[in-house]
Amino acid sequence: MENGKNVVSLDKVPRWIDVEHGSSPDDESGDASLCNPYSGDPLTSISGEDIVGNRMVSRFPVDHEINEKIRIWWGSPWTLKVDAVVNSTNENLDEVHSSHGLHAAAGPDLAEECAMLGGCRTGMAKITNAYKLPARRVIHTVGPKYAAKYHTAAENALSHCYRSCLELLIESGLQSIAMDCIYTEAKNYPREAAAHVAIRTVRRFLEKQKDEITAIVFCTTTPFDTEIYKRLLPLYFPRDKHEEEVAISKLPAELWDENGETVIDERKIRIKPLPKKTSKGPPQAPVDVPVTTVGLARRNSSLLASYLDPAFMSISKDPDQRRKEQWDKNVEVRRGWNWAKFLGFGDLAGPHLTPSEEYTLHSSYLSKAISLNLSDIAEMKIVYRGGVDSEGRPVMVVVGAHFLLRCLDLERFIFYVVKEFEPLIQKPYSIIYVHSAASLQLSIPDLGWMRRLQEILGRKHQRNLHALYVLHPNLHLKASILALQWFVDDVVWKKVVYVDRLLKLFRYVPRDQLTIPDFVFQHDLEVNGGKGQHKQPILHHY
Repeated sequence: MENGKNVVSLDKVPRWIDVEHGSSPDDESGDASLCNPYSGDPLTSISGEDIVGNRMVSRFPVDHEINEKIRIWWGSPWTLKVDAVVNSTNENLDEVHSSHGLHAAAGPDLAEECAMLGGCRTGMAKITNAYKLPARRVIHTVGPKYAAKYHTAAENALSHCYRSCLELLIESGLQSIAMDCIYTEAKNYPREAAAHVAIRTVRRFLEKQKDEITAIVFCTTTPFDTEIYKRLLPLYFPRDKHEEEVAISKLPAELWDENGETVIDERKIRIKPLPKKTSKGPPQAPVDVPVTTVGLARRNSSLLASYLDPAFMSISKDPDQRRKEQWDKNVEVRRGWNWAKFLGFGDLAGPHLTPSEEYTLHSSYLSKAISLNLSDIAEMKIVYRGGVDSEGRPVMVVVGAHFLLRCLDLERFIFYVVKEFEPLIQKPYSIIYVHSAASLQLSIPDLGWMRRLQEILGRKHQRNLHALYVLHPNLHLKASILALQWFVDDVVWKKVVYVDRLLKLFRYVPRDQLTIPDFVFQHDLEVNGGKGQHKQPILHHY
């Protein structure tokens, strides 16, 4: 690349302000997967402290000067002619774990210089020459490993990666930077959660250092990352009042500090200011008093008690320990008499997940599902897209008999469901569950498994599901759904609409919008006789 071939100058990289506004998070057109990114997200809570009159206060107001500095590049960062590019690597800065294509483009000298740096800690950054790249320097940083248990720590470590890169950029006298996604599949960081951290941290940094930086280029190399950034950028870099108002409704009012790092209120150290002296007399000369450790504690105890926050001084358990004890307590209470298990519906004990836990679980499954080849599950025709219902909502079809006959790997099936449902659950949609002939099978997943699947799909699924049409239900299925209403939740399962014949189903979903197996029509004729006669819509023969 050093000869200028395939080099992209900064003026050729699209500015954020020039990107069409159709990627706004509340956009109702285009791919449903691009819309409403914060539906069901735990970060949608809004604090009453941020309401002025009847108007919410934006934490990320429109700032045209900052927006001018943001650019988007959907392609390899190694072709960009900028002051610095960012390499996401490991603690050893080795070639194998570096961002894809970097060392091949930069040449062998880069690996030699990295070997002399002595490694790099997680969250920190180091700088080298760029060698054959069109950029002047390469900034190397080490992203954190992700585990849901340490979600906040991982967020803040990732935020520190971006901030360290930007600080090192300024310290090196450089002004433009191209930043790839600083995480790897091997470290398990959910893509969308990582994008929130990246964009938020850059925004907060520019608010303080915008005069020192001319351009920050967000680089994405996969279509999935590209769509995520197109959806999330308007939340943190709104270009007009409309995008700002949308961001207000989708982002929490108080969750991050001035650097963009996550703050947990109960972990803050609360120290009150020293008390003011009220004595008006002349200051007294200090008296030297022999002090021992015990004497110091006694002498200062009353003074300390007068100005330290009692909540801070009280003996309280670590927040994580309190949560674990509450979890254990809830489990113990539920296991005291597990009616669902007693009745044969499966183990439904244990507390429900919090919104934050559900969001993390869904993101983790979605990230892994996208990386898997699930064509074997698709060929089973258990879950597939239908057309639209009578009001234009998209429809997902689930064939129970195919599931019971063909699905042996329930975990891979969950990954497939998460991947297929993701575009639909962003907006209102419907599900048709075909139970025809499924009652002839014996191997039926219990309700504990159903509860887990529902938690993985998350709250967007719960809220945006319009109706669950159950075709040809039997008594056992109705009893199972009643148990789900009692023991799991009454949000999704109260949306069930029982349909005993196809003609009734066609009132909700036009027949030309459905593709269903032949045996369903045969079952309908056997069960309903002349009452269920109909013309068959277009079919696939499975």
